Amino acid sequence: MLKTTIASALILFGGVASAQITPQPALQVKHPEKTLFTDIVNSGGTLIAVGKHGTVVTSKDGKIWQQAKVPVQSLLTAVTSLESDKSWACGHDSSILFSSDNGQTWQIQQYLPQQQKPCLDIEFVDENTGFAVGAYGMFYQTNDGGKSWEKRFIDDFVHPDDKEYLQGLKEDDPQAYEEETKFILPHFNRLLIHREQLYLAGEMGLVAHSKDMGKSWQRLDEFYPGSFFSVAPYGNEQIVVAGLRGNAFIAHREDLEFSQIDIPVKATINSVVNFNDSLYLLANSGFLFSYDNGQVKHSQLSSGHAILSAVTFKNKLVLATEKGLKIWEAKK
Repeated sequence: MLKTTIASALILFGGVASAQITPQPALQVKHPEKTLFTDIVNSGGTLIAVGKHGTVVTSKDGKIWQQAKVPVQSLLTAVTSLESDKSWACGHDSSILFSSDNGQTWQIQQYLPQQQKPCLDIEFVDENTGFAVGAYGMFYQTNDGGKSWEKRFIDDFVHPDDKEYLQGLKEDDPQAYEEETKFILPHFNRLLIHREQLYLAGEMGLVAHSKDMGKSWQRLDEFYPGSFFSVAPYGNEQIVVAGLRGNAFIAHREDLEFSQIDIPVKATINSVVNFNDSLYLLANSGFLFSYDNGQVKHSQLSSGHAILSAVTFKNKLVLATEKGLKIWEAKK
């Protein structure tokens, strides 16, 4: 449960991080591509990977990597890109970073270590509208490309009686409202934007759906009590969620009635990616599960290193693992 361990440990150590309010730039090292990486994206032919201690690396071929200049040493957990000149990353200390030069240099858009909450995913609809989600119900939205981020509390996920109570508290005592809502919601682990709708997956079996770009949310009835770390499309019509101990589920986007995918190994699934007409579920202990029309096959890295994320690149997968970046090609 690598992602769970990383998030939990650094939340506990948040008090130490918050004492150092001024961010420090990531250290430049000899082999930056060999550290822990949590996410990777293909930005118009340039790979951008993010990870431990604020490390960001870029590559044009998936083999030779260059370290970017990053103004924080926080663990970075997610990266997204719309075009070669517009990329965002987020991570611990509620940090959000922006790059306008294909990932070579980064600027801080948000850095709030005193909140002791990591941002766990970031996605953009277009160059202006984006969302950042994370621990204890963290939910930020921007409408100006990240120049400003507005914090929101998703009260659709609380009991109606509590919702009414919180609304009254917000009006009568804003400070008490902030304290009351600080840790009331589960962790939001992953956000998906698909066909103009939003899907959210998180802790304690949370799967939610928004048809109006996050203005309102419907939490689905619980079909699994454990945490989900990934939500992804399978083709144009299906949605997959996956997480702890190899638990994965699939549903048609119209009804969102999820049925379980039979994963043969109980390894926590960290991410899901479409590749060569199949769905690949990437897991701890180096497992890759391929799903194709109800059939599941699996491969395993010889190193056994946990795979945190992957991206398609030149008909191969580039894997972000706990011990660096690796090119992987499906066996025929």
